[in-house]
Amino acid sequence: MTGAALWPVQNSPRLSVDALPDHKRNPIPLHPRLILCWTELTSPGGPCTARIPDNKYCRVSYNFWGSLLTSVQPSTHLSEVRYEIRGPLARRARELEAHGRDIVHINIGNPGRFGFRVPAHLLEAMARQLPHSDAYCQEQGIEEARVAVAAQQLARGASGVAVDRIFIGNGVSELIDIALRALLETGDEVLLPSPDYPLWSAATLLNGGLPRYYSCPAVQAHLPDSDEMAALITPRTRAIILINPNNPTGAVYPRALLEKIVALAEHHGLLLLCDEIYDGITYDEHRFEPLAPLAGEVPCLSFNGLSKVHRACGFRVGWMSLSGNPQRTAAYRDALQLLAALRLCANVPAQWAVKPALEGPATITALVRPGGRLHEARRAVINGVESSKYLQLVAPQGALYAFPSVRTDAFPEFDDESFAYRLLEEESVLLAPGSSFNVPDSRHVRLTLLPEATQLTDIVTRMDRVLGRLAAPARSGMVTVS
Repeated sequence: MTGAALWPVQNSPRLSVDALPDHKRNPIPLHPRLILCWTELTSPGGPCTARIPDNKYCRVSYNFWGSLLTSVQPSTHLSEVRYEIRGPLARRARELEAHGRDIVHINIGNPGRFGFRVPAHLLEAMARQLPHSDAYCQEQGIEEARVAVAAQQLARGASGVAVDRIFIGNGVSELIDIALRALLETGDEVLLPSPDYPLWSAATLLNGGLPRYYSCPAVQAHLPDSDEMAALITPRTRAIILINPNNPTGAVYPRALLEKIVALAEHHGLLLLCDEIYDGITYDEHRFEPLAPLAGEVPCLSFNGLSKVHRACGFRVGWMSLSGNPQRTAAYRDALQLLAALRLCANVPAQWAVKPALEGPATITALVRPGGRLHEARRAVINGVESSKYLQLVAPQGALYAFPSVRTDAFPEFDDESFAYRLLEEESVLLAPGSSFNVPDSRHVRLTLLPEATQLTDIVTRMDRVLGRLAAPARSGMVTVS
């Protein structure tokens, strides 16, 4: 083997040197700029030539193999972290595509991949301001964007909102981590919905917290029970997390339920965190209720962004608004600012789209009303499930997803992950199994409503075909899914 390696100074070993005339035989530390020229290095301890900066050479013997083959181990903090939406199933889909398969991706709510476009007035605002976007901005975001977010929150009736309590981030995803990192000590507990969006669980774990799940089952229209939530609260509980409208179930929380949850937070001194990224996406008579106005003086962080309602996932712009009594959250606000400063700022060009997004026309309305593309896509899934012998569904009231389940009478035993693999391999459809969303013993799968209605009708048909093939051996007394 021949080659060269540059050793970093912190890893410099000590080598035995078989010296040429300019050197004596004794152990020396390897110089940080020493270049090792491998010559016929075919076994551990084989010889090589070393050149040091003054161009003098020496012969060295060193067992490189043990060092080269040492594996880098990931942090144990990741042992319980999952993000199956882009996990092994998605990797298998890419493998199939590399071999020529045409895979239908309905595992991620990514509007741009399905022909949706960012509203023109957002693109125009970005283009106008691009010459003014070379420098870092203030760590909490450009003032124009924060003023627009604060104005929206105040118009909704939120208390204690001010520009210096608004934070712009590289998507809501970054802000979720910042919010929990500023809050949690090791062993603190956080109430999370089950099912949840898995980033919330991951960020809780990565910041030393312990998720405590309150169930939102289909038999309750995927709504939580406030009494169950109350029973989960302990002296270590720090926060309650809500996702409304909900991903993955499509549930929209009624005002009365939100008021009960606010009362829990007030009674136990907890921070409310509400993911409202789908606030403008509701169907038929269902109405979104923002949490901050109901929370009043109770500390509340509301999360939103450009990705879903404004179909601008790639812009990576989100925001969080801290409401409630400013005196109770002053130290926490400063901690959020510190963490925002450590990452300098969010990307500047896309922040110029925030003001026109919040103050301009509501372009999502035409898509969610009857006859609109998202409304008709939802209808196609509902109709397809109603025609299925194997599937059932709580009709989504909002957001961009449906969360159907497999009927117990058809499959007394069911493995959602195995089904998802079968669907991918046999019908070329990639979706997310319900267990990806921290649902124990899941019989659910999540599919996005972003494809055209006709394609979604076909997807439900493909799901039924796989379930029909699985049901055939079940009727013969064989295992259903394995």
